Amino acid sequence: MCYQTGFVSFRQLASCFPLFQCLSSGYKALHWTGTYAIGIDLLILSTQERCLILFVSVDLPSRCIVSSVHTASRLIESMDATIDPCEDFFQFACGGWLKKHVIPETSSVYTTFDILRDELEIILKGVLEKTVEGEATALTKAKTLYKSCINESASEGFPLLDILPDVFEWPMAVDDWEISKKWRLEDVLSKLNVRYGTEPFIHFFVGTDDRKSNSHVIHVGQSGLGLLSKAHYSCTGHYSEVGFKFYISNLVKLVRTDRGLANNEAHITEEVARIMDLEADIANATDTPEERNNPVWLYNKMELGDLNANFSLEVESQVFDWSYFTAKIMDSVNLTVTDTEKVVNYAPNYFRRLKLVLARYTKRDLQNYIAWRFAMSMVMGLSRPYRDTGKAFRKAMFGTSSESAVWRQCTHYVNNNMKSAMGRLYVEEAFSEKSKETMLEMIKEIQDVFISTLDELPWMDAETKKAAEEKALAILKLIGYPDYIMDDEYLNDEYKDLSFSEEEYFENNIQNLEHLQKKRLKKLRVRVNKEEWISGAAVVNAFYSSTKNRIVFPAGILRPPFFSKGQAKSLNYGGIGMVIGHEITHGFDDNGRIYNKDGDLQDWWTLDSSRRFLELSKCIVEQYSNFSWDLANGYHLNGNNTLGENIADNGGIRQAYKAYKNYVKKHGEEPPLPGIDLSHDQIFFLNFAQVWCGKYRPEQAVNSVKVNVHSPGKFRVLGTLQNFPEFAKAFNCNKSSYMVPDHICRVW
Repeated sequence: MCYQTGFVSFRQLASCFPLFQCLSSGYKALHWTGTYAIGIDLLILSTQERCLILFVSVDLPSRCIVSSVHTASRLIESMDATIDPCEDFFQFACGGWLKKHVIPETSSVYTTFDILRDELEIILKGVLEKTVEGEATALTKAKTLYKSCINESASEGFPLLDILPDVFEWPMAVDDWEISKKWRLEDVLSKLNVRYGTEPFIHFFVGTDDRKSNSHVIHVGQSGLGLLSKAHYSCTGHYSEVGFKFYISNLVKLVRTDRGLANNEAHITEEVARIMDLEADIANATDTPEERNNPVWLYNKMELGDLNANFSLEVESQVFDWSYFTAKIMDSVNLTVTDTEKVVNYAPNYFRRLKLVLARYTKRDLQNYIAWRFAMSMVMGLSRPYRDTGKAFRKAMFGTSSESAVWRQCTHYVNNNMKSAMGRLYVEEAFSEKSKETMLEMIKEIQDVFISTLDELPWMDAETKKAAEEKALAILKLIGYPDYIMDDEYLNDEYKDLSFSEEEYFENNIQNLEHLQKKRLKKLRVRVNKEEWISGAAVVNAFYSSTKNRIVFPAGILRPPFFSKGQAKSLNYGGIGMVIGHEITHGFDDNGRIYNKDGDLQDWWTLDSSRRFLELSKCIVEQYSNFSWDLANGYHLNGNNTLGENIADNGGIRQAYKAYKNYVKKHGEEPPLPGIDLSHDQIFFLNFAQVWCGKYRPEQAVNSVKVNVHSPGKFRVLGTLQNFPEFAKAFNCNKSSYMVPDHICRVW
């Protein structure tokens, strides 16, 4: 309910805003009069209760006072006004937030994004637990999957023991595993890929062809690892010796015990060491993230026969047959491939090095490793004793000491695996259609700003500017949710092959894994639909796709502090406006710039403009690489690995701010927010910064520096605003301030 200027009771305020609750019983009313200076006072009540009260007196004839007070309170509570914003704007903006929030024992990091995700999961829990007569079958299936997940008794028993023989067993978990002529690496890997979505050694998938973005093509690349990255295998201590080693040992011992087999400690220790050595060798064979950040370098298209001829692998003199392996996978969806089938090899150097690695190990070693990776991928769907085997590993890697509540794990699981159904449930429950209209307007404004800003760039020639403008205008915009998820017939058809039981969670999970993988494989002969959503609607994130030249803003992110139709425009532009600019700029970062307006990998830059872009990018690389993080043992950020995101952040803040100033020119200055002595220009920057408030455990801080392509929130704020003179102008910062460096970096 909104109240106009005049007579407002504390009871009314308390119903909307908790800050006033302790006054509602003792004071009958508050009268807003005149236009007094806005400020904050501490009122001590005779009831011995102390409350921080915002005494507000502004003439806002058409504004919702309570909404404004709530917004102002959120901003103030997150700030630390004792900090000079010109010396450390992150601490100024987030100091209060950092004091107020504690990282849950279940989490390695806790940010504004995590709070929104927690709130979203509560909404999803509510809709999943609600019975609705006559709803689409697909929605009922999602609820059944959820019920099976929260039914912990459904995870009891020994499903892993039953399923290991299907993937050629775990040699060290049985006493009688024998090397058989029937064992072929191609058979094991194809079975794991199709049925279980597990991909040791080889990442095989069907995806968009970078150079022909309307077509799908088979890709092969390097696999994931048990630890987070190649860099983690150079560590000693907790990562390898305690966490990883004990995880493997404890899990295999549990499997053997459940099979009634004795555990030979010396034998297990020896085989675990071989698994760890093999994984470390695989990690060393992989390319670094920086090496994999160049789409042109990654794209190596060839015929399947050429893959066999030039990238052979061998296990105990048995040659790996790429044609046989590929055919086995594609046969699962009734698609025939021959040696002339086109394949994109995303990791030629990795496969050359992998050949040398495999030559040093036996079939038994490889099968032990494969079975371990498979068991690791399945363990969280098993009974409590199995889940607990990974406690030390998770503590060492992430600093967490407990799991999330079962219902949270289950809402997350169902949302990830039935995105369309969950998007439908979320949108019907919590999304306003009017948000789409407002978002389209903001995107158009920021798109126009990006295009007009091209004229400010002295380093880019006219020919390249023209192509950049064409690409910006061609960006496809997807907002909120795809219309097709509101169609019962479409939804039911998408999930028609799934049949869940409330009593069989593990089996339901296997169904889902196979369903999702086959859905992807079936696309090989199908034209790319650039309007098909890859993410769900119930997601707190936003996306840019290079091969589709599109930006996506799911319903889940269109909430405060990012966005609300009811909050001040300065907050919307500083929140979702910056995100819009960020995603648009991704089309022109170090990676996205190599794709044309149609999403094809094609160099549309002149040599001179390209050279100057690379020179300007080096400035950003050096700036962010100079940031060191005490929480991460003093490690410096990797400016090369985070370059694309840093370019997008820097471009996004400029575009959003200019779009906001254009809004003010057109509509006039906004009324001040009650209780906060900041201009709307300052509030724009404040909300931008508070979007990135967050706390990390030391373990996750190290992980973030090593593997995350995003800079930590603190440095996203500091680095971006140091490069934007309008920030210093808004806060009257002098030239000697930390936030005003001698030299700034700018690409867009």
